[in-house]
Amino acid sequence: MDDITITISIMDRPYKLTIARNDEERVRKAVSLINERVKLYAKHYAFKEPHDLLAMTALQFATTALKYESDLAYNGQHLEQKLNELNALLSEQP
Repeated sequence: MDDITITISIMDRPYKLTIARNDEERVRKAVSLINERVKLYAKHYAFKEPHDLLAMTALQFATTALKYESDLAYNGQHLEQKLNELNALLSEQP
């Protein structure tokens, strides 16, 4: 595997990571999304500690991920059902 070491910054705190080279763009985009969301929460909501902003950001991303997982499972089941129906129709043909 082609791993690289990068330094990212979340809320102005640096973190050194070793990741697969082909994941670098995705990781950097994720860091950017996290920092943008934290700034948005800081601007619109009162908070006592900076980790409150990270907690709300984590909750928002986890909720979104769970929704996408649910949607994907539903779509997969729906697609499988439709393919089975098509297969049954094709099987009936001479």
